[in-house]
Amino acid sequence: MKLKNLLTILLVMFMLTQASAQLFSKERILNNENFDKQFLSWGYYLGFNSYDFNFDYNRDRTDIFVERNVGFNVGLVGDMRINDYFNLRLEPGLVINQRNLMYSPENFQGLAFEDNDLLREVKSTYIHIPLLLKISTKRVNNLKPFITAGLSTALNLSSNEKNPDDNSNGQFRVKRSMYFYELGVGVDLYLFWFKFTPSIRGVFAFNDEIIRDEDPNSPWTSNVESMKTRGVFINFTFQ
Repeated sequence: MKLKNLLTILLVMFMLTQASAQLFSKERILNNENFDKQFLSWGYYLGFNSYDFNFDYNRDRTDIFVERNVGFNVGLVGDMRINDYFNLRLEPGLVINQRNLMYSPENFQGLAFEDNDLLREVKSTYIHIPLLLKISTKRVNNLKPFITAGLSTALNLSSNEKNPDDNSNGQFRVKRSMYFYELGVGVDLYLFWFKFTPSIRGVFAFNDEIIRDEDPNSPWTSNVESMKTRGVFINFTFQ
């Protein structure tokens, strides 16, 4: 999480510096002046992510603690211009992350357990496909802030949904198909050769992701009413 926080601070500082330079200085020479007049444009992005789980429980017990890690994003961007302020964007990509679930001994009341039973690793390799509406302000010199909102679907290649083993054999399983809504902010920076776009986006799952164990009294899944993914993306887009 320290790396994520550092990246967020650096991104915000960079955006504020650019905004100050553009908004509080005299008019500058416009880079890529006609870039946004294209009906279709293409690019790619690289970035980082941090995923979490939001749990709802059936009974009041100690929460499952989620240890978050910094993951990696890479993908393509397809942008369709609607008008000067609205764009429709498709951003398919690969998202890799791991979350560690740490259980309390309270979940194992009356049951024998070992130390490794208190930890479950949830590895995720998502084919992530968001469809986003980008709403921009008027361009000021070589800067244009924007917000994004949209829906996405993801296919988790590491879900183990079809695995017959469950937590009794050390296998934590999640659903393969996920659905999200997404909200974000960013700024387009028009450089001499290309457009560079740093952005921050939150992703929030609609559907419950957990696959419950065969044992209805399983200490790992029986108390979980729902487990939904939520996360933060920091992306750097080049067009």
